[in-house]
Amino acid sequence: MARKMRHMPLVAATAALLATSLFTSGCARIRTHQGYLAEPILIESIQPGVDNRASVQATLGRPTFTSQFTTAGETPTWYYVSRDTRQLAFARPSPVDQTVLAVRFAGDGNVATVDRIGMEQVASINPSGDETPTLGRNRGFFDELFGNIGRVGSVGQGGSTADNPGG
Repeated sequence: MARKMRHMPLVAATAALLATSLFTSGCARIRTHQGYLAEPILIESIQPGVDNRASVQATLGRPTFTSQFTTAGETPTWYYVSRDTRQLAFARPSPVDQTVLAVRFAGDGNVATVDRIGMEQVASINPSGDETPTLGRNRGFFDELFGNIGRVGSVGQGGSTADNPGG
């Protein structure tokens, strides 16, 4: 009996180590990259007044997206978006790094400005609740389900409606 008691701390420590390793193996840390792979040397090579749309596309590739609205005398702005996220097991991913490169072109097609926007512009927006408040009647489930019964003329009965008053 004394021999078995001497090995109990070793067995308990082994069991604790095994349980800890099983618990932490399930909590994997996941890092992902989404979007454009920004190469700093290529980004710095884009010069306002020197480069044009063709040279920017040859250097950086096609943009992630382009702006839809422009002011007079400008062409659409090109955006290159890059984002790194981190996630612990099944938790929601959180941004670690984000870069948006905005290349604005002048009316003649040459680069006007090159702007970098980082994590300082990332905003966390929380909705107010599960439902969007609306004005009007509060109709229940059965009102929605059976609310139109008797309001509209039956098919083939020749009932009158707003667009067909004669029936």
